[in-house]
Amino acid sequence: MSSSIQQVPISLTTVRPASQPSRVLSTPTAESAVAAEHFARRLSFETDCADVYSAFASDRVDFTLLDVRNSKAYAGGHIAGAINLPVLNITESRLTEFPADTVFVVYCAGPHCNGANKAALRIAQLGRPVKEMIGGVTGWLDEGFTLTTQ
Repeated sequence: MSSSIQQVPISLTTVRPASQPSRVLSTPTAESAVAAEHFARRLSFETDCADVYSAFASDRVDFTLLDVRNSKAYAGGHIAGAINLPVLNITESRLTEFPADTVFVVYCAGPHCNGANKAALRIAQLGRPVKEMIGGVTGWLDEGFTLTTQ
């Protein structure tokens, strides 16, 4: 089956007249100060696989890494150093096992899974600091990092 979309050579220096905005610019960009605030806020909620890996590799782990998938998924392969605490097991009494100032970093299967969002929400509702490791296991593997079953 052939595609009916014709590929057009593009140049990165091509600029379209303002009267014909692309889909990219059909919604105007935010003012720089607003964009800076937005992206700073996102970083306060998220970290990525490379930053988590770097913390472990440099022995500068100042957070508790939680794998919030079920125990079977965890046993099949997880990030070394992660504690398995499935979303449904995140309770106030369970979190008392950790010092009150513990920063939790949560991850699940990957971008197609909202388990990390659910876990982060639950932890935040319990008054504890939390970030999501974006990408989850999928992102971790995409970065070329390995999982353990230990």
